Formats: sequence, structure tokens, C-alpha cells
Amino acid sequence: MAEPTRVRVIDSHTGGEPTRVVLDGGPALAGSTMAERRTDFALRFDQFRSAIVNEPRGSDVLVGALLTPPEREGSDAGVVFFNNVGMLGMCGHGTIGVVETLRHLGRVREGTVRLDTPVGLVEATLRPDGAVAFDNVASYRTVKDVGVHLDGGEHVVGDVAYGGNWFFLASAGERPIALEHVGSLTAFTTRIRAALERAEITGEGGAEIDHVELYTESDTPGVDSRNFVLCPGMAYDRSPCGTGTSAKVACLAQDGKLAEGEVWRQESVTGSVFEAKVRRGPNGWLPTIAGRAWVTGESTLLLNPEDPLCWGLGAP
Repeated sequence: MAEPTRVRVIDSHTGGEPTRVVLDGGPALAGSTMAERRTDFALRFDQFRSAIVNEPRGSDVLVGALLTPPEREGSDAGVVFFNNVGMLGMCGHGTIGVVETLRHLGRVREGTVRLDTPVGLVEATLRPDGAVAFDNVASYRTVKDVGVHLDGGEHVVGDVAYGGNWFFLASAGERPIALEHVGSLTAFTTRIRAALERAEITGEGGAEIDHVELYTESDTPGVDSRNFVLCPGMAYDRSPCGTGTSAKVACLAQDGKLAEGEVWRQESVTGSVFEAKVRRGPNGWLPTIAGRAWVTGESTLLLNPEDPLCWGLGAP
């Protein structure tokens, strides 16, 4: 019988959204930059990606994070994020989960933590109360009030914005954003994403808009907004979505509705909350996102090539 490959992982959740950090047993990625390593991961190790985050070991909502040596001197770690359908440029809740995992392992202490990602250096602050605040990459809107026609004739207007991933942000209108409506919200945002593809509406350079975010006012005291975010693998984000919140506050700042340094509290469909602030940067708005993650488990995954589902359901 074949000897299985052992992969050591730590699981956590950030506002309900899970992250699985690969510590040992993952592939050694080629490339001197994190962008090159991300490409190498996608080209040579996509089966490994699927094995870690897809069923039967994972689920559609799980985000993976492979730790690598840092790209920059002085950084604490490099990280490549991935999910059930492919690679991610950046992941906000995952960044908070990675920092909490590194704290759990004793690799970082309170204060500044530097992570190299495929979209650039991300600096985080591990606070005394356990919360993590990270400075995201430059975020900005490229198109305001673009309309798309859904199948069935419905018309939706929203903004195209970047917060580490590409988003289409639109008002939920009369649709309530609540857990009991997740099915209809998922169906609606899936139709929006399909409409964007039909209309060939993209991010810069033809980048796919693979996240759709609906927003509405929150009924929770002290919270500014409530959102529902459809992720690339068609699962919804249980957290308020770090990159989505970054895109949102960039739009608000660009419209003069959020001052530099003013706190914006973003609530998810599950009720978890991130705090966000922005400051002006040379290439867009620079968001700072704060939230809390909790380690939920330490385990060793076994990848046995004789197992017909070794590489996960829907494996490439």
C-alpha cells in the first residue's frame, strides 16, 4: 500500500469564514516573487490545491493558505491563498487567520507582522486584545454605476472596484440580507456574475470580476452596513470580506462619503463585523481592516494516491 503524503495544517475562522494554513508537506514553489510562486502553484500543483480545500477534506467555503519563505527581507512569511476553484491574489479574512495562526505557533508577537502576497506586501498589527488589523493593498473603483441586464429582464446597477480581488458592488434594494435568505441571495448574485460575463464587463486588463457584493443598511447599533458576498467558487462569505470591505470603503472615499481615518463598520450576512479605515495613497485608497480570528484545530491530512478521491471532488 502506498505511503500517504502527510500535510500539517492549522484551521481557523475569521468572523465565521474558515482558513486552512498549510505548514508542512506542501509543494516547494518556484519563483523569486510571490506572483511567480502563485503562477507556479497554479500550473504545477493544482491537484494539491483541490486536495486541501475541496471535499472530502474541505468544503466550498474553505480558503487555503500556503506558507512560503518571504519574498522581502524583514517579512515574517510569504503566503499564497487559494480556494475551491483556483488561486486568489489576496484574502482579507485569510490574512487575519494567517496572523492568528502564526501567533498560535509563537512565530509572531503583538505588534507589526509583515506578509508577502502575490499582490504585494501586506502589513498587519496584532493587537493586545487578539484582533488583527491589516493594511491592504491600494484599492480603487474603475467604473461607477455600470448597468447589467440579468436573464429575465431585471436591470442592476453597480460599481466595479478592486480591493485585492475584483468586485461588482450593488445595492441589495428590497432584498433582505439575512441567513434565512442565503439561497435567494446566492441565486441573485450568481445571475449578476453571469450577466457581467455576457456583457464582457471586467476589471483592469480584462481581469475577471469574480466577486459580487450586495449591501444594505444595518439594523445593528453602531454598524454602518450589512453585506452579502458571492465568492469565486459560488459560496458566500461568512465574514464581512476583507477585500470586499476594502473595495467598498474605496468607493465611499472616492465619493466623499468616508473621510480619511473615519471608521466604517461592515457587518456580514452572519452578523460578524470588520472595522475599516482608509487613507489616500499614490495609487488609490489604502484601507486598514480589523477583525478577529480563532484557531479551531490542528491536524495532519493524509494524501494517499490510491484513494480515488485523494485529490478532492472535481479535482483537475
